[in-house]
Amino acid sequence: MLIAFLAGNPLEHIVRHPILQREAHLGPFTPDGKITILDTHILMMMVAALLLILLVPVWLRRRRGTDAVGSLVPAGPANAIEAICQYLREEIARPALGEYTDRFIKFIWTVFFFVLTVNLLGLLPLGWTTGVLGFPLAATATANVWITGTLAVITLLMVVVNGIRLGGKQYFAHFSPGPLWLAPLLVPIEVIGLFARIFALIVRLCANMIAGHVLLAVLLSFIFAAGAGSAMAGVGVAVPVVLGSVAITLLEVFVALLQAFIFTFLTTLFIGQAIVFHHDGHGEEAHSH
Repeated sequence: MLIAFLAGNPLEHIVRHPILQREAHLGPFTPDGKITILDTHILMMMVAALLLILLVPVWLRRRRGTDAVGSLVPAGPANAIEAICQYLREEIARPALGEYTDRFIKFIWTVFFFVLTVNLLGLLPLGWTTGVLGFPLAATATANVWITGTLAVITLLMVVVNGIRLGGKQYFAHFSPGPLWLAPLLVPIEVIGLFARIFALIVRLCANMIAGHVLLAVLLSFIFAAGAGSAMAGVGVAVPVVLGSVAITLLEVFVALLQAFIFTFLTTLFIGQAIVFHHDGHGEEAHSH
């Protein structure tokens, strides 16, 4: 019962709860005649950004000692952060971005740590805050398709703007990698493919963060369904359900890390496809990787 009290309804994590609204009439964008200025998902993104701004610099300044060697050796959380940053730079960014790695690596790091922090905050059992604040502080912002859509649109802008800025004519040429007479067929396919990749970013992150909470809600509903018949049946069902819920929660932690990595990997790959071009044997630019 204590766990249920702390966690609340798992579906509360993926449902938006308005905190501050104002009247507005923007047609289909405001079907209720109101615009939401602040809700639980926006609040959790703000908390995630604030935590990263405050904690990461402090952690990174921690060193083993004050001597010449010790001042170069990270300690505590700095070990994990530097290892992650090094891995993302050398194993993810450099193969895709090549000579442009250092130009985009800060954006790549920011995407990974922000998505990861938002994902993990959404797993905290903060359902009890409803009785204190009037709204549940527990919220998985990346389970909101509008938020994952915004992140994906930022990636799209990075792809298109930098593709034009750094690739120029080469970027536009890769939309028609075949003979000129095939351009009417290839160009629409390449344009659709670009938006399809961005759509995949939206759906993949959102759907995976929703799935775990829905599964937890279904499992917990078994307890109430059995308890409606008899208390003994409710207790008998509660034991395996609680054990299963713990296992699923641990899996959600892994999924939170995995989805942050996949979102970052695909973002890096899409940017690399737009700005990195190779040459054929005659020195002419070919289509992007």
